[in-house]
Amino acid sequence: MFLKIIPQGHCAIVIRFGKPIRIARSGLNFFVPFFDSLKDFQATWGQDTNKDGVLIELSEQITDTRPRDCFTKDNVKLTADCAIRWRISDPLKAAFEVDNLHQSLREVVLAEMRAFIGDKELNFLLSSRQQISEHIISAVSETTKRWGINVISAEIQELTADGATIDAMRQKLEASRRSEALKLEAEGKAEAIVREAKAIAEASILQAEAQKKVLLVMAEADKNYFTSLVELAGQDVAGKILIAQKQLRTYEAIVKEPANKVFIPLSVLSAGLVNENQ
Repeated sequence: MFLKIIPQGHCAIVIRFGKPIRIARSGLNFFVPFFDSLKDFQATWGQDTNKDGVLIELSEQITDTRPRDCFTKDNVKLTADCAIRWRISDPLKAAFEVDNLHQSLREVVLAEMRAFIGDKELNFLLSSRQQISEHIISAVSETTKRWGINVISAEIQELTADGATIDAMRQKLEASRRSEALKLEAEGKAEAIVREAKAIAEASILQAEAQKKVLLVMAEADKNYFTSLVELAGQDVAGKILIAQKQLRTYEAIVKEPANKVFIPLSVLSAGLVNENQ
């Protein structure tokens, strides 16, 4: 017998006469010399998920698809890169159900990513990285389970368009911003005009209400004044006095203008004299 220590988080597949017989877990393991051997993944897996060529990494792994060119539904060329987080759940399936686990995982994820991008337009894709990731995980999960691995996430790291498309998008964005700025400016001016009109209307209403109150007060004062005149001089004389006073007020307003010449009728003066005599 010979001994081999399998480190923590790793395992190895024991082969006897070319057939896998068991999985050697972490710790001390015993093997039958000349009959037992450990499957060597060096030729197919390289150093991606194994050490010493025979140890399988059981902890979570990250595999990068590396940037690849894809075309959207509206025929825009995109460069996409996806980072896959995964873990081996069944070492036997991972070793024997697929020829090159890492390369196959990259290709199946890349195929689903290209298919999804090719079915969507550019504007949707640039704002939907999470949906792309969720679609990839859902689409490849059945296949990867047959290979003994669980895909934890597929994160889109890079999703960029070619230079001409980026320039066109930038110009469109700038035009949209200018249009939005002009729209906001126009709306601001319109709101200012509306506010000014409302302020003028409210001021006019307040002024009219104030004038109404003044006229009511003056009317009440005139009424009280006329009542007093009637009591003192009689109704006929009181009426003549009021008429004369109104005429005098009118002429008083006229003579405030230096250019105006005023001729006061004798009847007005007579009425004034009558008022004075009484």
